Amino acid sequence: MKYEKEEPLYQIGDNLEWAKKDYDDSKWTTDRGDTGKQIFWARSKVKLFERSKGQLGLQIGSFGAFDVYWDGVLIGSNGKVIAQNSIEVPGTETTYLSVPDSLSQVGEHVLAFRISQSYLPDVRRSIGIGLDNYEMLLKGPLIIMSFMNLMAGAFLIAAIYYFFLFLNSRTKAYAVFIFAVICLLFFALLMMEYLKFYIDIPYTKFFLRLEIIGWLTFALAMLVPAYFTIQFHFYRKGLLLAVLFVILSIIYIVNYRHYDFTAFCYTFVMWLTSVLVVLMAIYKKEKGAIIVFIGLLSTVIIYQYLFYDFSLFISFTIIVLCMLYLHALRTKQVEEEYQSSLLLSSRLKLELIKKNIQPHFLKNTLTSLIDWVEESPKEGAAFIQALAGEFDIMNSIADQTLIPIQQEIELCKTHLTVMHYRKEIQYTWEDEGIEKNELIPPALIHTILENGITHSMPLADGTIGFSLKFNRTATYKQYVFQTKAQNRPPTRDKGNGFGYVKARLAESYGNNWQFISEANNDGWQTIIKIYEK
Repeated sequence: MKYEKEEPLYQIGDNLEWAKKDYDDSKWTTDRGDTGKQIFWARSKVKLFERSKGQLGLQIGSFGAFDVYWDGVLIGSNGKVIAQNSIEVPGTETTYLSVPDSLSQVGEHVLAFRISQSYLPDVRRSIGIGLDNYEMLLKGPLIIMSFMNLMAGAFLIAAIYYFFLFLNSRTKAYAVFIFAVICLLFFALLMMEYLKFYIDIPYTKFFLRLEIIGWLTFALAMLVPAYFTIQFHFYRKGLLLAVLFVILSIIYIVNYRHYDFTAFCYTFVMWLTSVLVVLMAIYKKEKGAIIVFIGLLSTVIIYQYLFYDFSLFISFTIIVLCMLYLHALRTKQVEEEYQSSLLLSSRLKLELIKKNIQPHFLKNTLTSLIDWVEESPKEGAAFIQALAGEFDIMNSIADQTLIPIQQEIELCKTHLTVMHYRKEIQYTWEDEGIEKNELIPPALIHTILENGITHSMPLADGTIGFSLKFNRTATYKQYVFQTKAQNRPPTRDKGNGFGYVKARLAESYGNNWQFISEANNDGWQTIIKIYEK
């Protein structure tokens, strides 16, 4: 719709004659002055070049409470203007009114406003006037809201999903938590931005909504680069985020109460920091970095061609989609690592079974068993029972990732009984500080025990002793396994046996463990230290 409007003229005072179309306002000024809690008027000439298709609508953006006159006829009010016996009822910042058909002919018209602004009198906002089809003025925000509601709903669902994903995951991936918070904050930002279309917000609370929007944007400006630093393994991310926080704080202080410009600065600094992180990721050839960089560049193009609010939300959406892409890559990586861990677990299970069915072990054991049965049937029966017991325990733990330490100790003692009959050496076992409910990977101590039997010679009294001690601190738990014997040259096995131990530790504890095995004055000592997460 084609029309022209003049800048409003102001006059302090109250006179209903000032509403008339033909009133001479030539002595009024464009500066309304210090109105305080007084009533003041504003007049603006509007020229219509064509009639509206349908009911003519009027959109007014202004602080205060006011009555609106069109060519001297009262067409609506916003709030309640202060009176001698009543206080002002604040109006909303934006108002929509319809102009009667009898008053909307082509030509020049006069809009007059009778205003009071007893709250926030120092805030002097100009009066914004817009004309269009009344139905379109009402439908326009609703159409925008429908799209924004869809977008907000998608982000809310994403936030809830990723919060549940983080809470129920075995390993806490903080990038997932940050992404969930970003989705939630973006949902809140959308809701707060368009809250004015859901409820009537008096102009006295207008700046509160903008302040909340500013803090939400501040938080997003911190978290978006933080997410990229985690996903792209950015070096010295703590320093970068500290500098970012200082810059955003300075922007807030310097531009205090310049809400739109402050939000723009937050967004620009966030974009610039994210680009820096992504460029470093491209340099290090991180997966997904180029796609994210293209996404960030596309937000600049969108900003050039769209209204600020729309470009801001679409740009945020593109950035979140880039985050989803990175998360998909990381999920694929985790899935591949999980499949590798399954293969590793299967190989470890097979290795555990092979440990007790290897031909050399069976041959020597059965040969010794034949000799014992022939020479001492009673001892031979005990030998058979010990061997069967060891096989039973091995069979029961083969499929387990972790078993009770007591079951591991029982396996070790049974194995010592078998080896006593095989080698006719006296083996002793001691344990100290063991917590019965503590879990440990299967055959971990058993493997170290076997290594000690193979690479040790008896002491002068003909014995080989083994002891297992357990202790716990605030940061780690520790097993100390001591072999009391003479070490047999050459040095101990650090291949298959210790390889199995380290693989089992990595399977169950990731990188949160330490394995030390070395000679000492008593023979050989092995320390397994498991750090608390």
